Amino acid sequence: MSQPEKHHDRVHDHPDRNSILRQLRQNVVLKNMSEAETAELERHLVVVDCNKGDLLLHQGVYEMEQYFILDGILKRVVTSPEAKEMILRFAGERDIETSYAAWRLKNQTPYSIVSVTKARVVKMPLPDWVNFIGKHLPLKQSFEFEVTRIMSDIMAHTITLHLLDAPGRLSRFQRKHPELAGRIPKKELAAYLNLTPETLSRLKQKLG
Repeated sequence: MSQPEKHHDRVHDHPDRNSILRQLRQNVVLKNMSEAETAELERHLVVVDCNKGDLLLHQGVYEMEQYFILDGILKRVVTSPEAKEMILRFAGERDIETSYAAWRLKNQTPYSIVSVTKARVVKMPLPDWVNFIGKHLPLKQSFEFEVTRIMSDIMAHTITLHLLDAPGRLSRFQRKHPELAGRIPKKELAAYLNLTPETLSRLKQKLG
């Protein structure tokens, strides 16, 4: 896994600024921001263009950032000391990625955030984001609700790995994430559902 290119433009200097701001206004957390709030936030945001496999956040670090996904798909992944990986979630356009809970608890990040496909995100240091939402209470409530929802989804997914059979796991994913179902590489989706790629192919043919 590689790091994304280091020289990033701030949103307000970026040649695609207008389309980036349009995409940000569709984000699950930012969609109700006022123009003044958007203008204030924009000054903090940096654009990152990722290739497949780029590492945005290292597991085990204390320096954390807040991510808003504009294009492409990211994954949250835990790696054991034996280098065994478990994918916790995928996130696509209009979604966020964060390690807010770890930051609040003053812990190291318990997972990495990696680009599954070519992707574009905007990011800012997590302490700056926390300061920003501290001044804008509706935004803070929206963000904390989303963080809670994500943690709940991860817990539900982990439980279904044990309780549902293979067809049930795939059906649940397709039902819960129709916007991602056809876009995640087979190997990645198989790992997330705890299947072999061959089993996943067979199930997809059966389920249609």
